[in-house]
Amino acid sequence: MSALMRPFLHGPGARHAAGIAAAAMLLAVYARVPQAWALGFVVLVPWLCALDGPRTARGALLSGVLMACAFVAAVFAWFGAAIGAYIGIGALPATALLIALAPLLQPQLIAYALVRQLAGRRHGRALGALAAASAWVACEVFAPKMLGDTLGHGLHGSATLRQLADVGGAAGLTFALLLVNEAIAGAVAHRRAGMRRWLKPLAAAGAIVVLMAGYGLARLSALQARPAPDTPPLRIAMIQASITDYERLRREMGAYAVVRHVLDTHYALSWSALRDHGADALLWSETVYPTTFGQPRSEDGALLDAEIQAFVQTAGVPLVFGSYDRDDAGEYNAAMFLEPDRGLLGVYRKTHPFPLTEHVPRWLDGPRLRRWLPWTGGWRPGDGARVLPLRSRDGREVDVVPLICLDDVRPQLAIDGARLGAQAIVGMSNDSWFTGHPIGARLHLTVAAFRSIETRLPQVRVTTNGLSAIIDDSGAVQAQTAMGDQAVLTAHVHAQAPPPTLMVRWGDWVGRAGAGFLLVLAAAAGWRALQARHARTAAESQALDIVLLTPSARVLVAALRLCAAAGLAWLALDMLLRTGLQVGSLAQLRIFGATVVAPLVLAGGIAWTFAARASVGGDALVLAQRRRRIEIPLASIAALRPWRLPLPQAGYDLLLASGRRWTHGLAVSPPQALQRMLAAAGATARIEDGAGALAGFAEARGAARHRRLDHPLLKFGLFPLLPALIAFRLHQIIAFGGPFGEWQTYGVAAWFTGLLIWWASWSLGLMLFAAALRILIEAGGALTSALRPATTPAARNALEWIGRVAYYLGMPAWLAWRLLAGN
Repeated sequence: MSALMRPFLHGPGARHAAGIAAAAMLLAVYARVPQAWALGFVVLVPWLCALDGPRTARGALLSGVLMACAFVAAVFAWFGAAIGAYIGIGALPATALLIALAPLLQPQLIAYALVRQLAGRRHGRALGALAAASAWVACEVFAPKMLGDTLGHGLHGSATLRQLADVGGAAGLTFALLLVNEAIAGAVAHRRAGMRRWLKPLAAAGAIVVLMAGYGLARLSALQARPAPDTPPLRIAMIQASITDYERLRREMGAYAVVRHVLDTHYALSWSALRDHGADALLWSETVYPTTFGQPRSEDGALLDAEIQAFVQTAGVPLVFGSYDRDDAGEYNAAMFLEPDRGLLGVYRKTHPFPLTEHVPRWLDGPRLRRWLPWTGGWRPGDGARVLPLRSRDGREVDVVPLICLDDVRPQLAIDGARLGAQAIVGMSNDSWFTGHPIGARLHLTVAAFRSIETRLPQVRVTTNGLSAIIDDSGAVQAQTAMGDQAVLTAHVHAQAPPPTLMVRWGDWVGRAGAGFLLVLAAAAGWRALQARHARTAAESQALDIVLLTPSARVLVAALRLCAAAGLAWLALDMLLRTGLQVGSLAQLRIFGATVVAPLVLAGGIAWTFAARASVGGDALVLAQRRRRIEIPLASIAALRPWRLPLPQAGYDLLLASGRRWTHGLAVSPPQALQRMLAAAGATARIEDGAGALAGFAEARGAARHRRLDHPLLKFGLFPLLPALIAFRLHQIIAFGGPFGEWQTYGVAAWFTGLLIWWASWSLGLMLFAAALRILIEAGGALTSALRPATTPAARNALEWIGRVAYYLGMPAWLAWRLLAGN
């Protein structure tokens, strides 16, 4: 590492380090001071200017790692201190550990630096900037951060610019900020190259800002022009009791006394809300009732449950409060919805429990971990968004989507709630661990406010000891409590449908679009590399890929492939006569693996072992294998005899001038290529006639074969993964409530096993589909060969391409039709 770091400590490296330090200081101000939102447009410029220095991917990687460490130290040092206080190891060790883990906690900076270097070198600065920004947002959506932070959150201080979040979320703001930073850095880099060179990127940066502001002004105007609702609002009172550190109180007072104290305080504040604020509904904070509600563990618990229900009945208003829920799978952090006369209306279970302190994945959990980290939690994740009603005495009703703590740092739950018909967001959090670090509470409030911008749903948010807040549909915090205050905050929420937004329609799409853009760039780069390789190959001597097979090896490979064909035919017949045209059991997949996949893999392994490259060198046919080279003089080759039975594929035996047959046969596709290569070299070897109709038929098929599209790894390995991933994701969402629900519930092994089963099922189905297409293609080829022999090559080529189109395009089109039709 010292050798790697040395360039960064002297000369240009020192300037690079200064650029990272300057960017980190700007980021610290940008994150801490809401009024400094304009810094977001230049906050990365010092680092980007420094990043223009390294010319290698290694230098960009190191720069990204150092920037990640500087970023965490400047922006999240408070988080390390808060963690240290919570787990009892102290602020300094926890902060040092946090900085050491910075590359894992902020990987978008590393991805940004690497992609910027690689794409910029290949595509130029402008496209490199787009690719780097795409890498940043893609990294944040596919590797979500613990606190959900992103650069765009700093624009919350601008009432106008933050409105763009209803189009692309906070990620869309981040993308725009990155492009503006890149444009300004480009202007700095070209400041000595003439006005046109530096004015052009500055104009681009200005255009982005103007477009953002124009959209924001139009959106604010539309929101203000919305007609006022006819019905009176529902008055929701948030109770902030400021009772924290339950564990310390439990040691001092005893468990029952703590619960008694917490409930009495909330009762008193709630009666004040009813009396002084005319509240129609009451909202208490996360885990305010620190035991299971409705499933008491003791007689005292049963009495307290009944007491809360009696309070709701007497007050005559609904109550939403944080508690625990339980089922056979375990316990959950939950929100309870109680109504007078109806009792428990519904329960929402927190979908995103805090890592380690609340939830440990099954694959990581165990007695040893519990011994090492005794503060780890045991809650299970919930199953996604729910929409539940809040009803007043006189029948007014507002449908709300509850979010508990970390639920509000990710957009999808609020979006799902809006799609389910929610008219407001109810946020509940226990931010007491931010007591000594109010910057954390402010960050959490800011991130939560973006859920209201993205969905245009007003939000009421209650916390244990601050910051409770009322947030309108523009993301503005209309009122909030202070940290540590004991207070009642009342919001007036109307029952009205929110205006539609692109985020609700498309979901959190910006990161996925960024990933798609990177895939397109990678595909284009791969295509260009492929074309270059073809050009090099064409420039080289005409060489062929062949397989040298002894008679026994040929029989073995042919037998294995016939075994696979028989196994596939048996599966198809069994499905037609008994189970239907759908993979319905693991037994089918086991048979598929044993009778089809295993023989094909073994046959492919044998072919790979005996693979060779055939070329003409001087006056000899050269057959180059991995560890040996065989040269056969052209003059000694008397004839090529096509295989009468083209198994395992079309090929030739070499008849030597001595009258003997050479020991190995040559399997080659297309067969005519070997003839042309020998003829071009001036060989006088003749082609024996009378090889049979099957051999000629195989030669015609081999000539029409596409080297890549017909490759079995692509056709039956990679391609089936596409529909398998789509079907597997739908199954996960339906069965487990999210794309990684099974992972969170049963562990990584179960998730990957399920994916493997779906992959194998689609591979089997597509292999059967390909077999059906092959039967039709071969029948058409045979018919053409019999009726119009002269058109056989063209007809065979056309039939093969029709089959490829039906396979590679027809199947996805059918799947899309099934999904859109809801079948």
